[in-house]
Amino acid sequence: MKMPGRHKVFLGMAAGVGKTFRMLQEARAEADAGRDVVIGLLETHGRAETAAQAAALPVVPRRRLEHRGVVLDEMDLPAILARAPELALVDELAHTNVPGTEHPKRFEDVADLLDADVDVFSTMNVQHLESLNDQVAELTGVRVRETVPDAVLADADEVVLIDLTPEALLGRLREGKVYAAARVPAALGGFFRIENLQALREVALRQVAEEVEAKRLVRDPLAAREERLFGSPDPLAVGERLLALAKLGPSSERVVRRAWRAAQRLGAELDILVVRDPGAEPTAGERAALENLRRLAAVLGAHLTVEEHDDVASATARVARDRGTTYILLGAPAARGALGRLREPLPMRLTRLLPNVDVRIVADRGGPAPSRDRP
Repeated sequence: MKMPGRHKVFLGMAAGVGKTFRMLQEARAEADAGRDVVIGLLETHGRAETAAQAAALPVVPRRRLEHRGVVLDEMDLPAILARAPELALVDELAHTNVPGTEHPKRFEDVADLLDADVDVFSTMNVQHLESLNDQVAELTGVRVRETVPDAVLADADEVVLIDLTPEALLGRLREGKVYAAARVPAALGGFFRIENLQALREVALRQVAEEVEAKRLVRDPLAAREERLFGSPDPLAVGERLLALAKLGPSSERVVRRAWRAAQRLGAELDILVVRDPGAEPTAGERAALENLRRLAAVLGAHLTVEEHDDVASATARVARDRGTTYILLGAPAARGALGRLREPLPMRLTRLLPNVDVRIVADRGGPAPSRDRP
């Protein structure tokens, strides 16, 4: 039976920590050992050390595509597949492809290579993980636009953390080893502030630790077979199932991402529930929010349900019972007026209707929406 290629991801906290350099070092070692290695896509960003590492490796030329009157270079996926190397290097996993290519995102190109039995080395920064989008915005004030589904990293055969202290990275930045000199002052005053880098380093370390723990907890197939034949010495724990209660508003995606992170830590499935007023025509903003939720659910592998009901608590309780929910997460309730104070708060109603289900309110720590974007 044909086996898929193996995927090794070099993960860092930010640009300039040495992900691409380390990837090239390991690729050269593979080539020296006799393997057929090619560069599918490499971004040196003008770094001489990186370019020197790549000099000895063959490159599949990029293809040129026109988009809105501009000619752009893009990775040539068909040419790499036709070349059929043993190992392909694909930089910047979160990149969005030029329209007209085989896939919208570069991580989808990598999936095709893996399916074709090509091993892949790739790179990415931790802030590009979809579920960390809100957390990174809260920590740094920068909203990352290009993201990668967490499943891409979770499914990788190996994740290598390229760790560098924030002080060392700032030293590299000032020496011109990360960006051209003209970009350094803006970088130092923006994304590359010391507090941002410290927070991102902590996130990267925690992420890799969680990935290692998740893989450690994957059950050994042989042990599982023995349990089926001879029985398990201990009763198996009942699995957790999370339900994210999302409104059609700006905070909905943040609640879902936080819920997904919690689900990953618990090894649980995630459901998303939206409760709408019955018969009410959704506004343009609500339609856009629902479409964004559908996209996010698809990226995270969650199950989205939309219910029409005039009582959010009753609808949530019914769905929770049907889905076997053990944990509900919802956003902070809006401020209530005088009449609203007379009604039982939604979290209290849920705990009364579902006494065996934990209910957690997701705090809005972000404050105003970040105004700066980062690709």
